[in-house]
This record gives sequence, structure tokens and C-alpha cells, in this order.
Amino acid sequence: YRTELEWMRRMPQARGHKARYREEAFYELEKVAKQRSYNREVKLDMKASYIGSKIFEADHLCKRFDDVVILDDFSYIFARYEKMGIVGNNGTGKSTFIKILMGLETPDSGVLDIGETVRFGYYSQEGLQFDEQMKVIDVVQDIAEVVELGNGKRLTASQFLQYFLFTPEKQHSYVYKLSGGERRRLYLCTVLMRNPNFLVLDEPTNDLDIVTLQVLEEYLQNFKGCVIVVSHDRYFMDKVVDHLLVFNGQGDIRDFPGNYTDYREWKEAKMRQEKKDEKQVDPKTAKVRLNDKRRMSFKERREFEQLELDIAALEAEKAQIEAALCSGTLSVEELTDKSKRLPALNDELDEKTMRWLELSELAE
Repeated sequence: YRTELEWMRRMPQARGHKARYREEAFYELEKVAKQRSYNREVKLDMKASYIGSKIFEADHLCKRFDDVVILDDFSYIFARYEKMGIVGNNGTGKSTFIKILMGLETPDSGVLDIGETVRFGYYSQEGLQFDEQMKVIDVVQDIAEVVELGNGKRLTASQFLQYFLFTPEKQHSYVYKLSGGERRRLYLCTVLMRNPNFLVLDEPTNDLDIVTLQVLEEYLQNFKGCVIVVSHDRYFMDKVVDHLLVFNGQGDIRDFPGNYTDYREWKEAKMRQEKKDEKQVDPKTAKVRLNDKRRMSFKERREFEQLELDIAALEAEKAQIEAALCSGTLSVEELTDKSKRLPALNDELDEKTMRWLELSELAE
């Protein structure tokens, strides 16, 4: 931004086509820069409604669809101010578990007991339902005119929207004129404006640009309440949760005391140690172990090796994109393209990582 600002100061008034294009790009970058400056000045530390010591208790929950086991005698006591991430391959039951928690699905057996003071804020993939003829500001003001901050100050609905990158001009746009990403952002605002004390976010990083993700990360880090996040975005999860529920399929759910990166490093270290132990084991014992457990097929071995190459390539691409986004040298189009590519890249990276972890069980 500073480079473009200096160019604007030096550039003569009679500008050619390329110069006009760069001038338009400058004003777009200026909007983003001003918004980031505003966000740094206003710390979004919202005052969550009171939450008691009892959050929710899951007692021997079971759920299945035909032959697919989702929950198998699952029990858990959720602690006050806990921030949990849920990860796993598609079809392992993550969204079903969330729907049971929100009362949208019923377990086949078992009891889910939710505390009386719990006030959910639920962000789902199916939740985009607005009156298309309403203005953005009216959608939010229908929920609340102001929000209370933790320091005793207040934010108006307009200031809150500005924090989530809705300019004063955009706030007076009609909903039907919003892009898909802007609609997701508005939906997120409507969830947060209800002042929940327990946020349940199902794939919140989909379709959100990188600046909005940074705002959401900061919000969740300061949030004085409980959080459950379902996401394939490892880097987002690392910043906002303190432990994981890992859904491995067929009712196998593991509670891991760390973030996504910790889990992956633990799995890799575990695999290295078991490979090392295999070299030292007695040949007769090794033969028994081989007979007891299914090993990788030739096809799975090839897939496993290819996944390692793919993951390395995706991580390299991610590092390049993040470096470019931080460089300040991109045009508006490049900034937009790379911001859109990053969530898709994260999804692909984490999907391949989960498959790699699944196959690594057979390699042990």
C-alpha cells in the first residue's frame, strides 16, 4: 500500500489506460488498508452472556445410519470456556454430531443434557436465509442496535459491520446485490450479534476471504465463552482451539489434547517410533503381528507415497501464497485470486493429510 501511495503522489494528472487501471487498484487497496487500521484500533472483545458451570454432558450416545456407525457409546463432559476442534474425513459423523448437539437430530440412545444458561450461536452451511429486499444494516439492526464489549464500551451495529469489512456504502446495499462471500460474512455477523456464550461453527472458513478470517480468528481468541469448530483448515484451527475430537469413522472418536499440528506431529512421531521398533522385534513376533493386522496393499502403498509428495507440494504453494499476500506488491485481481485460492488449498491439504493419517495406521 505504501508503494502505491507514493506512486499516486508522483503520478501526473494526465494518466494513460494502464495508469488509470493502477489508480483504480490503488483505491481498492486503500479501502482494505483503512479497514485494517480501523480493526487494529477497535479490539472486538465482545461481552458474552453469562454461562454457568454446567455446559453439556453426553452420556452413552449412540447413532447410526443403516450400517454406518456415527456414535458408539460416546460420553463427554464439556467444560466451561472450552474451545474444541472437530476433525475427520467426510462421512465420519462430524456434522451429525453437531446436529445432535443443536437438537436437529436425535440420538438412537443415550442422553444429551445441556445447561440452562447455555446460549448457542450456530453457524452452519445451510444457514443463509435473508430477506433479499432488506439492506445489510437493517438485517443486523433487526437483531441488535448495539453490542456490549468486555471493557464496558459499546459498538453500534454499523461499527460492528465495519469491523467485518462492510464499508458504510456497502451497509446500505440490498442483500440481493451481495456476492456469495459477502453473504457468508453477513451471516456470520448475524450469528455473533445475538451475543451467544457457546459458538458452534460448522466449516466457518469456507468462502471467507483472508482478511475476514483474520478478524474471525481474533474474535474467537478473545471470546469469553465456549467454542466448537468443525473445519478442514488446519491453520485456522491451530489458532482458535485447545484440543481436538478426531472422528475416525465407525464410531471411533478420539480426544486429542492439542491442536491440529500437534496431532499430525504426534502421528508422525508415533509412526517413526513403531517403524523403529519393528526393526528390533523378534522375527517370530513380527510374523504374528503381520498376521494379526491388515497391512497396506500395493495400491495403498503407492497412494501413501503419492500423498506425501502432494502434501509437500501443497504446503510449498501455501507458503508462496502467504508470502505474496504479505508482500504488498499484488494487484487487486491477484490479491483476490490468491485469497480465494487459499481456503481451497487448505481444504485440499487437510483432506490429503487426513487420508495420509488414515493410511499411516496401516503402515504402523
